[in-house]
Amino acid sequence: QVQLVESGGGLVQAGGSLRLSCAASGRTFSSYNMGWFRQAPGKEREFVAAISWSASTSYADSVKGRFTISRDNAKNTLYLQMNSLKPEDTAVYTCAASRVFAVVSAPYPDWGQGTQVTVSS
Repeated sequence: QVQLVESGGGLVQAGGSLRLSCAASGRTFSSYNMGWFRQAPGKEREFVAAISWSASTSYADSVKGRFTISRDNAKNTLYLQMNSLKPEDTAVYTCAASRVFAVVSAPYPDWGQGTQVTVSS
């Protein structure tokens, strides 16, 4: 099990940028596959991006070309760089850890609390 704590959310104007961080506890972070998910009010949780333990990545079509997922294993930290933000990106963003590389939420047993991102038009 790994404990996850997100930070970096906030209010930004459309077209702006934010970088989210997800700090992980434990000494085995480098062996986990990591994902970012988001949930807007009244909507289902949706996949945003994932990165494998070997740094392979996958993105939702809605964020491809605008968001970049990365990890720093020395710092036990996952990142999500979000550029060209749109009002429809407004959501609670949550990081998750899994032994399986997945683009759906079910295989992720460990979740953070989430951080709010609000994009104003």
